[in-house]
Amino acid sequence: MKFSLIICTYMRPDPLLKLLHSVREQSVYPDQIVIVDGSTDLETTDRLAKNDFEKVDYFLVQPEERGLTKQRNFGIAQTAGDTTIICFLDDDIILEKDYFKRLLQTYEDFPEALGVGGYINNEVHWEKTAERYSSNKQEFHYDGWKRKDGSRFVLRKKIGLDSDRPPGFAPDFSHGRSVSFLPPSGKIYEVEQLMGGVSSFRKTVFDSLQFSEYFEGYGLYEDADFSLRVAKKGKLYLNTNAVLAHYHNASGRPNQYQYGKMVVRNGWYVWRVKNPKPSLSSKLKWHAITALLTAIRFTNILTTKQKKEAFTEALGRTVGWWSLIISKPQ
Repeated sequence: MKFSLIICTYMRPDPLLKLLHSVREQSVYPDQIVIVDGSTDLETTDRLAKNDFEKVDYFLVQPEERGLTKQRNFGIAQTAGDTTIICFLDDDIILEKDYFKRLLQTYEDFPEALGVGGYINNEVHWEKTAERYSSNKQEFHYDGWKRKDGSRFVLRKKIGLDSDRPPGFAPDFSHGRSVSFLPPSGKIYEVEQLMGGVSSFRKTVFDSLQFSEYFEGYGLYEDADFSLRVAKKGKLYLNTNAVLAHYHNASGRPNQYQYGKMVVRNGWYVWRVKNPKPSLSSKLKWHAITALLTAIRFTNILTTKQKKEAFTEALGRTVGWWSLIISKPQ
């Protein structure tokens, strides 16, 4: 099963090199590594030239080809003709040694799989629970494991707006729990959403689908959009044994105001990809949760040290929400 790895990067030479060193240590090495660089300088180019990584095809793209979804689509077009699986990794990832081996084995075990995601193990602390365990509202309990629940979900539970679907599945009103709410159980879970920066798909998927260029630049929720569209055609899985670490690098991200607008507008777009004709109840819940999360972000002005960031993001969310009245994403 030949596979290509696509890494889209932007102004992050140091994280990229750390990722490539972890790829070099893999028990199964990619047949091709396509690096699509949207940087505005040559630092990444120069750093790669000083290192010897096998089977690398490097592309420094033009301004009109920059942006996460554009770079991914560009990279897909560069993959070898005999590639079966295309893997995607963010440039601030570090892999455990058997990551690709376990990812590819999932396609063997589940031949109907159109896509398989890896498991990020350094962002959440989980605890194993007793067989009969009763959780409280401050916790999230799933499949014999528990974690501290986020304040936003705690509040949503109290007012009856929590997700009614398992992690990795979007409810009809969207605002679900991502695959990060799946525990490190060693199991393989069926999902309908994958995190784009730790995902893989059969190459045949791209015969009919591409990453949407609606998501310009940073591409927030572009992975939810794409995987939801793939899930309408076949099955997706997340393998909690395909382990990696994600070290969030702040460079290349939008300012908090733009981020806030993207959260709402892109979130609305993805909601309608999943549910193009929502019921009145689903519409009311989507807007109620959007308003609630915006209000919480405004209260963070008083509760966090990053007051300016909280205010500008909350303002961006507000503007993004009201802008839906005038122009909805198409």
